[in-house]
Amino acid sequence: MDAIQSTGTVIIIAALLLILFLILKTPIKLILKLILNTAIGFGVLFLINYLGGLIGISIAVNWLNAVIVGVLGVSGVALILLLQWLAIL
Repeated sequence: MDAIQSTGTVIIIAALLLILFLILKTPIKLILKLILNTAIGFGVLFLINYLGGLIGISIAVNWLNAVIVGVLGVSGVALILLLQWLAIL
């Protein structure tokens, strides 16, 4: 009887984990995409700061820029450069 109960418990836990995974699949995908956008955006941001010093371009790393780059990724860096060129930011 112990082997049957153990097997049943494992099957129930596996089924619950599968259901939980199916429910959280979309939010996890969105979170991973946001993390990837943030990493690539900050990489480009620091690359522009590093190489931009040669031609006079620099972008401050602050909370506003972090949010823009985190949400938009590389497009956010382009937006920050555009706003800086227009003297808005």
